[in-house]
Amino acid sequence: MITSTTNTIEGRDIADYKGIVTGEAILGTNIFRDIFAGIRDIVGGRSGSYEKALRQAREIALAEMQDEAAKLGANAVIGVDLDYENISAGGNSSMLMVSASGTAVVLR
Repeated sequence: MITSTTNTIEGRDIADYKGIVTGEAILGTNIFRDIFAGIRDIVGGRSGSYEKALRQAREIALAEMQDEAAKLGANAVIGVDLDYENISAGGNSSMLMVSASGTAVVLR
């Protein structure tokens, strides 16, 4: 399925708009990942574990959005927007949320 952040696909006409589609992924972070990320914040550098978790959440959210579009009979999703949030789950734990939304369309 074609997925794009743009509102058009070059060389293709939109035959039908099927509606807004979304996908969400919420992943819990564990205490060890939080501790190592905190150390990275102090000494600098990248947090590979958080990057991996964000990548995984983004892939899940996009796949859910594309599945929803396919169920509507679409063959593309345009105007895709990705949002990232850190949700406090109380205490010292947190969760990462990625949401994807776009417009399901049928391209000629």
